[in-house]
Amino acid sequence: MRGKYRTARAAVVAGIAVPALLLTAAPAGFAAATAPAAAPAAKPLPPKLPTHIEGGAWPTSHVQGVTVDTERGFVYWSFTQMLVKTDLEGNVIGTVEGLTGHLGDIDLNDRDGRVYGSLEYKAEEAFYIAVFDVDKIDRVGMNAESDGVMTAVHLDEVVEDFTADMNGDGVFDGDTANTPDHRYGCSGIDGVSFGPEFGKRGGVQKLMVAYGVYSNTTRADNDHQVVLEYDVRDWRRYERPLSQADPHRSGPKRTDGKYFAYTGNTTYGVQNLQYDPYTRNWIMAVYDGVKEGFPNYSFFTVDGSKEPVRGEIKGQAKPEKGKLLTLRDAGLNDPETGVRGWEFHGNYGIDALGDGRYYVAEGRAVTEDGVRKQEGEVYLYRWTGETPTPFERVED
Repeated sequence: MRGKYRTARAAVVAGIAVPALLLTAAPAGFAAATAPAAAPAAKPLPPKLPTHIEGGAWPTSHVQGVTVDTERGFVYWSFTQMLVKTDLEGNVIGTVEGLTGHLGDIDLNDRDGRVYGSLEYKAEEAFYIAVFDVDKIDRVGMNAESDGVMTAVHLDEVVEDFTADMNGDGVFDGDTANTPDHRYGCSGIDGVSFGPEFGKRGGVQKLMVAYGVYSNTTRADNDHQVVLEYDVRDWRRYERPLSQADPHRSGPKRTDGKYFAYTGNTTYGVQNLQYDPYTRNWIMAVYDGVKEGFPNYSFFTVDGSKEPVRGEIKGQAKPEKGKLLTLRDAGLNDPETGVRGWEFHGNYGIDALGDGRYYVAEGRAVTEDGVRKQEGEVYLYRWTGETPTPFERVED
């Protein structure tokens, strides 16, 4: 999201003095542990943003991610088989279509102005970060392969975990949860977000990529969210146009970091990942888990101010250590597992604007002229830090 590091301060917009933005003082219920951290100075966000934006209805699967460029006035929507570009009033500027894989969560890279999203082809055992040159998206019906608007970078690490033969029978069981295969229960990737390295305030913005995780209550090695870290500044050397009939494998051979957050098993892992500079939380929105013995919250916040700690990755068949993330010491608390979390619905898309405001997506099936479609929209929220739900909707 462009402008994630803007501060809430007085500014002048179009020659008119504008008062400080929202939440210059901590709101009611705002725990000290989630107080906003200082951010590098930048242009402030507009104090007045639409409280509701429609993304249209499309003959695809549901809305899966959203990222908002408040500086230039655009919203980008992932509808799993297409990327949609609208303005802040919901007028459609263009679409990128023809994707046969699963386009998941998306985020705008402030550094190069392009949108990055997770893209899966499980049958081909191929997992990518799709990179969209959004300045070129200027009409409806642009083709992801042939119109020069999308390249892709392959992620070998994901393939290794997805295809791992965990029971050693020499057979990979494929795209199914009902198997001991898939290391850490990896079903691919979904959540993506740019932000600082865990435990740091600034510096190089890394791309964090979260695993999808199969829902499987019969195994104990799938109770972590897994996040990969990549420095994308040299990724143009890997980028290739994507032929879906013959997927390429151009990409980094290793990650810049691999991290684990103990939350209990969730249904398809982190649907939406987002760094929030206002609270220094890494937001993880999920579909509820169903495993007994865990609280099965729908929303987690990793404490971005805490350095990862090397420790045991619980539940593995063979003892294993890795870099463990710390859940924020706030919200709901399950004393039996030590898992902290919240209840919220950010799994269709959430974008932190950097000043305590957020756009949160909702979606539903609709029928237009006899055609079944999926509709997407976002509503504006503000952070409260209250339990069990840490946001409240901003009204007109």
